[in-house]
Amino acid sequence: MTVRPYRQILRRKCRQIMVGKVPVGGDAPITVQTMTNTPTSDVAATLAQIRRAEEAGVDIVRVSCPDVESTAALKAIVKGANVPIVADIHFHYKRAIEAAEAGAACLRINPGNIGSKERVREVVKAAKDHGCSIRIGVNAGSLEQDLLEKYGEPCPEAMVESALNHAKYLEDEDFREFKISCKASDVFLAVAAYQQLAEACDYPLHLGITEAGATRMGTVKSSIGLGSLLWAGIGDTIRVSLSADPVEEVKVGYDILKSLGLRRRGVTVISCPSCARQQYDVIKTVERLEERLAHIAVPMTVSVIGCVVNGPGEARETDIGFTGGGNGTHMVYVGGVPDHKVKDVDIVEYLAEMVEKKAAEIQARQAPKAAE
Repeated sequence: MTVRPYRQILRRKCRQIMVGKVPVGGDAPITVQTMTNTPTSDVAATLAQIRRAEEAGVDIVRVSCPDVESTAALKAIVKGANVPIVADIHFHYKRAIEAAEAGAACLRINPGNIGSKERVREVVKAAKDHGCSIRIGVNAGSLEQDLLEKYGEPCPEAMVESALNHAKYLEDEDFREFKISCKASDVFLAVAAYQQLAEACDYPLHLGITEAGATRMGTVKSSIGLGSLLWAGIGDTIRVSLSADPVEEVKVGYDILKSLGLRRRGVTVISCPSCARQQYDVIKTVERLEERLAHIAVPMTVSVIGCVVNGPGEARETDIGFTGGGNGTHMVYVGGVPDHKVKDVDIVEYLAEMVEKKAAEIQARQAPKAAE
């Protein structure tokens, strides 16, 4: 796909760290994260959920470690997962030490809850000893009391000061393998905090609009917040926080990145809105087609247009195009040009088989290059 000048996003320059084998920051691709919602102590359930997230393309998974039972289970989870595991630590610094010992790739610690410099020092030592990175996770809902008293309320300045104070703790321990997040449920607050933080440091930034809501509202808020930051070149790894299945977080995360041309994975379906010109049921067709093609990881574009008004134009820009015509006869485009007409077919299955065939051809072409 040709990248046009007006589609180019110049990313903020920052350090690069490693989360397990996954690079974050620098010129590495922006990674997509999610978090399990099963009890971490239930290894089988947690791994099953991680597997589903992996199938959806997740790069990094975070698991909560609130107690000894959770950190005890972490070793088996890390061993069974195919992606790096981040241990989510909030209140007790000893859980962070246990998680590092269990093989966590990264420790997420909350400055407002983790405790004194001495406790941070012990966490850093464990991270160094076991090759962990750290995420400084600032949250508007759990800022340090002294900062709330200083600023009167959660605000961008308070969140950035919290992040930089904690970064200084780590730097004083000669530790720089960390990334930072400044999350809030308020889009304006989160975006302003990240903008200020991006100017104030050169560490990788983990983006998120926390407690964003259920699938529909959470997707909207995350798209606005994360989208505006990513458009400005800010952000190195993202988590879309939804009150929904973690797999949905992964899907929405990729959709945001795909919309901005920052990551390409799977099939992007371009479809028209419902109108009276459509020559077949576009809505049901697209719903079924997206579900049918969910297993395809190869980046491809498919246009599904109901009539000839915009169909040919959209088809020119996609790998496979389908445009509705009169009398149930529809035009199929391949590589942007008209290829053949079809009539009385199951549109979903017809297009799915075409996509699967083309995806297999692309993979076959890429296989020799990957082996070099």
